[in-house]
Amino acid sequence: MSASKIVVKKARVWPGVIAIAIATVYLIALLAAERQNLIIALLVAGIVVVIAGAWLGVLDSVSASFGDHEDALGGSAIIAAVAIAAFFHENHFVLLLVITVLIYSVATLGLNVQFGYAGVLNFAGASFFGIGAYTSAVLNTYTPVPHLLVLVIGGLLAAFAGSLLLLPVLRTRGHYAAVVTIAFALLFKTFLEVNDVLGGPQGMQVKGMSILGWSFNDNIKIGNISLSFYMNYFVVSLLLLIGAFILVRRLERSWIGLNLDALRLDETAANCFGLNIVRWKVTAFLIGNVGGFVAPNNYTFADSLILVSILLLGGIGNPWGLIVATIIVVVVPEKLQTIQEYRFLLYAMMVIAVLLFRPEGLLPRPVRRYFPGWRP
Repeated sequence: MSASKIVVKKARVWPGVIAIAIATVYLIALLAAERQNLIIALLVAGIVVVIAGAWLGVLDSVSASFGDHEDALGGSAIIAAVAIAAFFHENHFVLLLVITVLIYSVATLGLNVQFGYAGVLNFAGASFFGIGAYTSAVLNTYTPVPHLLVLVIGGLLAAFAGSLLLLPVLRTRGHYAAVVTIAFALLFKTFLEVNDVLGGPQGMQVKGMSILGWSFNDNIKIGNISLSFYMNYFVVSLLLLIGAFILVRRLERSWIGLNLDALRLDETAANCFGLNIVRWKVTAFLIGNVGGFVAPNNYTFADSLILVSILLLGGIGNPWGLIVATIIVVVVPEKLQTIQEYRFLLYAMMVIAVLLFRPEGLLPRPVRRYFPGWRP
């Protein structure tokens, strides 16, 4: 009796490549548009195309392509980001917008480890974001610490603060744990506003970075081509996002990810099977919190809700979806000036719509097969 051989046909890479190419052209057109009627037309066209793609099953093909060819398509996504930055190489505002998307993506990936993998509710994501930013600002202002080391110290201090916050969180369950993080976010903003060393309500002016003698606040000259100084920060932000994305994906497929997933599904069962609940919650908080001008109003509870909105829109546990959701949440309100004052209402409406009609997120989650024939 011969053993049957299971043959699984891998999805083609082209649907993913084409999707990235179309998204890149669309983003360039949207970022370059100035007239409000043109911006609205582009947004409507994008919504129609996505709905049509979902109805025709195109999004499922793209998802399968990302699942089977994630490394190749990840490289294509990096090329796409560089292409967008190169197209707007002199435009300070657009480059700042792109950098904001990259940084928010890093922060949301960290939050995804806590929400998606460990099931630990954290509504103070922006506060830990602020701890890292203020640490960098203080070190740059009051100490001679090299800026490259400042980046590392900021992330480590945010992780350490997260582990301290976890002490009261561990004494609560369910929604009460979320209340602890909300209280921390409110206290953190108050602490910044009354602390004169940190600039009080006006915040702190941050000096430009300088790594290995390279000044990040100077424009770049390459022959006759002039590049915005924001290109320096774009490179650093892109590298941080690549590192965070690789870390999260490797974490998901490791024994650490399996333990965190067991913790999320059922703490009691996980404890019965010998998992140390406290240790793994601390691990999730530590990993998730390593993540021009800083002021208290940049790191409020409302900003934490924006990060949570991105997480829900992109799909909990879906790193690719988080990046797409970050682009939507950051770029659309900036381009549609008429809705700036109503952006939180827009976020709420989008989250409610997604939770009602597509709880898994805006995009299908790419599923990577670990061995032939495996599908969850």
